[in-house]
Amino acid sequence: MVKVQDKNKTVKITTRSGRFHIGLCQSGGNISAKLPRLVPTANVVVHNFDTSEELHAQFQRSYIDILILSAMDDPSWLSDMVRKIKSQAQLQFIPLMVYAPGAGKDLIINCLIEGADDITIDEWDDELMPAKAMMLVSRTQRDLGVNPSSRLPGANAIEFEIDKRIHNNEKFAVCYADVDNFKAYNDYYGYMYGDKTIRITSHIIRTVVQDLAPDDGFVGHIGGDDFVFIIPPEKVENVCQNVISTFDRMAPFRYDEADRERGWIEVANRKGEMERFPVFTISIAVIINQKRMFKHPGEMSHMMADLKKYTKTLPGSNYMIERRRKY
Repeated sequence: MVKVQDKNKTVKITTRSGRFHIGLCQSGGNISAKLPRLVPTANVVVHNFDTSEELHAQFQRSYIDILILSAMDDPSWLSDMVRKIKSQAQLQFIPLMVYAPGAGKDLIINCLIEGADDITIDEWDDELMPAKAMMLVSRTQRDLGVNPSSRLPGANAIEFEIDKRIHNNEKFAVCYADVDNFKAYNDYYGYMYGDKTIRITSHIIRTVVQDLAPDDGFVGHIGGDDFVFIIPPEKVENVCQNVISTFDRMAPFRYDEADRERGWIEVANRKGEMERFPVFTISIAVIINQKRMFKHPGEMSHMMADLKKYTKTLPGSNYMIERRRKY
């Protein structure tokens, strides 16, 4: 089944199993009926939007696998829409296809300059378009190391985002979030429970950042229980406090009732000895490029490792801001 979500109504179109989310902005003709053929084995959900703000709001509610901008009439709006989408940290890594039959060379060049990943100016081809779409999605996942649990950008994208902000001479804060006692929880309850917890944690961080830093926030997933989010320095306290308070309300309910009431689980530690581990918490280490003192991401990573180690020694959930100068 394919669901085409309109701002006013939802239209259902039949296909097969799975789930694949498409963001669609179109003018001059409706291509929604063609989209099930992009991924014939999937349950495709098409999210219509008219502005980048509407797309951003939709992205807060649902992950989007690919974006399609379609102009069957005047295509002059396309390059500006591409620019607006690709300028937003949360949207820039979503693969973007432009479909503009008969468009001229100038439009193609402008869309590519603004960041479009693919442009089709010929008529829709039911063999070529699915191949292009799947290539773009798989290439994005490969290049960014998209995490399969959280579907957040991975280490390569995180490094790229930090490096870009350094070279743009921006003031920003890098926040490294780590779930305390997660390994013990994962060993005790098993991979499926652990993976579910990682997905919930990613949702908490992404939602808070998108709510409080919608224009310039970025969230990435290094792997395991390690996340990075990048936000303006003035929003650090508000974002970190909200991540922690939301996480702490969720954490106890990831345990069975008996373990929750007892307040701990007993698991073999790294030495093979039985040890009691309390309900997991979250630690956030924060480094601010306030005075633009860093020249590359490696310098921040070195300081982050020490700060993260110290923050995890504190009881409960905490965030710690590095106040020292670069060393």
